[in-house]
Amino acid sequence: MLKYLLFVLLMTFVVRSWLVVQSSLFLGTFMFCVGVVNFGWSSVGLSLGVDSISYILILLSFWIVALVVKGSQGIKDSSNFASLFLFMNVILLFSLVMTFCCMDYLLFYICFEASLIPTLILILGWGYQPERLQAGIYMLFYTLFGSLPLLVSFLAMYKTTYSLTFGLVNLSGNMSLTYFIWYICTFFAFTVKLPMFTVHLWLPKAHVEAPVAGSMILAGVLLKLGGYGLIRVSPVFVEIGRHFSWFWLSLGVMGGGMISVLCLRQTDMKALIAYSSVAHMGLVLAGLMVFSWWGVCGAVVVMVGHGLCSSGLFCMANMVYERVGSRSLSVGKGLMNFMPSMALWWFLLSAGNMAAPPTLNLLGEISLIISVISWSKVTCLGVILVSFFSAAYTLYMFSMSQHGKMFSTLSSCCSGRSREYLVLMLHWFPLNMMILKSSVLVVL
Repeated sequence: MLKYLLFVLLMTFVVRSWLVVQSSLFLGTFMFCVGVVNFGWSSVGLSLGVDSISYILILLSFWIVALVVKGSQGIKDSSNFASLFLFMNVILLFSLVMTFCCMDYLLFYICFEASLIPTLILILGWGYQPERLQAGIYMLFYTLFGSLPLLVSFLAMYKTTYSLTFGLVNLSGNMSLTYFIWYICTFFAFTVKLPMFTVHLWLPKAHVEAPVAGSMILAGVLLKLGGYGLIRVSPVFVEIGRHFSWFWLSLGVMGGGMISVLCLRQTDMKALIAYSSVAHMGLVLAGLMVFSWWGVCGAVVVMVGHGLCSSGLFCMANMVYERVGSRSLSVGKGLMNFMPSMALWWFLLSAGNMAAPPTLNLLGEISLIISVISWSKVTCLGVILVSFFSAAYTLYMFSMSQHGKMFSTLSSCCSGRSREYLVLMLHWFPLNMMILKSSVLVVL
């Protein structure tokens, strides 16, 4: 009863907030002026407030957590500490909302790191395999390795400027070695969380070993913390950011291309979806480091679209795992014969993953491609690789899972339940319908 009450309350909040967004609360506007994007804040006191970016990410957090609760029916059916599971999700949601509401860098850091603890408990407590311990350690140490220099950076920022409020901190220092190290320490923590190529190994491990709730929240919201943090700290390091943006762009674009090729070698369904998240976030990193109007708006749209699409794909992968008992594409092939009514949802969300129209991913990737190519035409090669192979590995996943000869030990038909169709519908509907009202995400 508590689970359904929580689901109804979260959905009611999201629907009411959506109506408010359409009418009056979307006060923030993107304004590209002298290389800096300014945001209109609506403060609520206690160093808390919202602008257009934080508000849409708060809505996304409530939406995904509500779908997580609805999609984790197996935990209640098996009596696997369902009350504690709900409590962890509520704590995680609270930390995410606080992170997106903060207007102070130190409070932002505390809430940013607080989301790690309930995520780790979800992986360790409700994961499927013994390797979940290794996955949790990977995630913990990768994140802490980048976060401790970030804390030192914020403390040094306060010592220099006597302020940690968003918009009031400006470090117009020279191009010295100390300033460069300061810049790297600040940005590195968010690129690990994004995650950026070369520091992405924790993400596939965490996704593969996490329960469906952990995978959906990781893909839907937690990866967006890195992009959100980059948006907040980029105005502080405008001068040095202009000189070293080439490094982040090349790493994001070429890293996304290499990870896209790596996706074609995956046999684990969840690992393939996890690596595809790294490829998409590489393009988001490139757009954010250009820091133009097109880049920031495209990155926000892709983050929202990817959160809905990737969360839905992980949810479907879990439905297959519950019935087949394996995540392998070799064992779980021929699903169109096994779950015929689920093949439509595989097709719809796979189309969203490859940025096919009319999904939000298409709108966001067009904006990102425009921003990256306008920065330098040399980036065309990496953008071509990311775009082509994103379609290639998505078609590979769809064809391998839906077609072929069905595994001999499986029963003839086991279609989805109404609860599962509802969860998938609530992933797909905003992903495709919000493009009709794209001004909600991109306020001109």
